Amino acid sequence: MTYELIVVEKRTGKSWDIAPQVQKATYATNRTGSPGTLKFTVNASGISFVEGDAVRLSADGQVIFLGWVFTKQRDRYGVIDVTCYDQLRYLKASASYCFVGRTAGQIIQEIAQDFQLTVGVLDDTGYPIPSLIKEDKSCLDIISAAIQQTLLATGKLYTFFDDAGALSLREAGAMVAQGVVGDGSLLLDYTYKTDLDERSYNSIKLVRPNESTGRADVFQAVDSANIARWGLLQLYQTVDEALNDAQAAAQAQAMLSYYNRRWRTLKVSALGLPGLRAGQMLMMDVPNLGDINLYALVLLEKVTHTFVHDVHTMDFEVQELGVA
Repeated sequence: MTYELIVVEKRTGKSWDIAPQVQKATYATNRTGSPGTLKFTVNASGISFVEGDAVRLSADGQVIFLGWVFTKQRDRYGVIDVTCYDQLRYLKASASYCFVGRTAGQIIQEIAQDFQLTVGVLDDTGYPIPSLIKEDKSCLDIISAAIQQTLLATGKLYTFFDDAGALSLREAGAMVAQGVVGDGSLLLDYTYKTDLDERSYNSIKLVRPNESTGRADVFQAVDSANIARWGLLQLYQTVDEALNDAQAAAQAQAMLSYYNRRWRTLKVSALGLPGLRAGQMLMMDVPNLGDINLYALVLLEKVTHTFVHDVHTMDFEVQELGVA
């Protein structure tokens, strides 16, 4: 595998492949809420770049990361720690939006246009969100809210990410990574956790303001069997007044279907697969994993690649979605 880490100085147009001078590089992605981040430590002898200059990480000619230098920290010996982000970094800007009857893809398209960002593939979710009103919120949070509402309404999980310089929205099922990680195949170590603690709910109570009556309308979905097993774990939320009765009841039921489970979290250390990123599905084969034999596609929540000279390793976290 041949890696390149190209830095382009905007002021002069000069470029350098600094991979041979890089002591260590890490590339991290999260499925939601943050930009792709490339950090590297480099001996700066013979090269020149500043904040805002472009950086591209490639493996065998395939672009893995395309972004810009945001911070530099130099020591007395000329060694620089550099932090770069992809396009999603610019969506940390705060804004106010009111969307009515728009899909998540249409919302992304409008925000990207306002911030002069490049757009790639935006899957059509087929779900016009009845109302999404956000004031003085980060654009990333606004887009995340649109994707979350789409998930609760449709049961389909979408990932928003920067695909080598193009903002993209893809259904998780369309992003299956090549390769298998498991016993005898790249796996180095893992930790496995099961819990009801962080986001398990067997009762959903949605409250909708009602100006005409001056009282709130309540829509509830419960699983009595799991309440008997676990005790009452209730999620209480206020929903938009624009939702009609059928939509509010359907949202409560969809939220119960999503949250009414015992969550399983697996953190893995493995040899590296170039291009693997959060939001993809990956085949894992780990027999005797606690209470299960794992042989399934899993959703990657977080992925961090580490490059130290010719050694490429990765750490990632997955959460299974169908466990009761």
